[in-house]
Amino acid sequence: MLRSTSNLLPFTADLAIDEPAYRKHLRWLVDAPGVTGLVANGHAAEVASLTREERRRTLDVALDEVAGKVPVVTGVYSDGTLEAVELARDARAAGAAGLLIFPPTLFMWGAQIKPDMVLRHFQTLADAVDLPLVVFEYPVASGIGYSPETLAELCKIPTVAAVKDWSNEIVSYEKNLRAVRATGRPVAVMSSFTMSLMASFLLGADGCISGMGSVTADLQAALFAAVQAGRLDEARRLNDRMAPLVNVFYAPPFVQPDEGGPRPPRPDPGRARAAASHRDF
Repeated sequence: MLRSTSNLLPFTADLAIDEPAYRKHLRWLVDAPGVTGLVANGHAAEVASLTREERRRTLDVALDEVAGKVPVVTGVYSDGTLEAVELARDARAAGAAGLLIFPPTLFMWGAQIKPDMVLRHFQTLADAVDLPLVVFEYPVASGIGYSPETLAELCKIPTVAAVKDWSNEIVSYEKNLRAVRATGRPVAVMSSFTMSLMASFLLGADGCISGMGSVTADLQAALFAAVQAGRLDEARRLNDRMAPLVNVFYAPPFVQPDEGGPRPPRPDPGRARAAASHRDF
């Protein structure tokens, strides 16, 4: 079973990448019990704020620090298909094990009505780069989430290997899970529904890819193992332990405090709030 996690990307006070702190964080993640994969250049790493060269560098550092202990998948975040192809080629050249494909924000202007936009985006990437693809499912209310029917069509692409489901609503999550399973293809469903992680595990997720896993990787892996083994009392205790941090991580606006604070335009929550959340946890 898959238990992957995303990494944070620490910044210095002047908002440059803090590489020593980043390497220390990566070592902690890959040594956490139960972690079998790592996602670089995801939401938790503030990929939207990174230049192309910074994305290359953060992936290179992750691959160097992980040193083959677990596969490293990297995010492909772009509003254009052609640029996404270039980012995907960067990742393949660096040695990434797979690609997490973010939905272009352009999709909010018609992709739910014309899913051919989605299928063309993914097929173009699949044709350009021979790497496993992870579909990133957003909440449908965001305007860039995919319907269960579109997810099923995406799963017909041979290199689509997994869906990271952040539908953020348990009814939608179950519909998506059933749609993927009905294809008969070996496509893993990875929960990103951290606000209801235990529930999504009970429905039959194959694991998770979670931004909050950047600081609770060991607890999330233990929760998954407990659910898989049917140890539900233990699973509830683990779920309850993580609940205070869930409330901090996913309180709008989403924040992940790090040493230098987040890059603009994300707000800096300040050390007082970060200390309070640490104390509650």
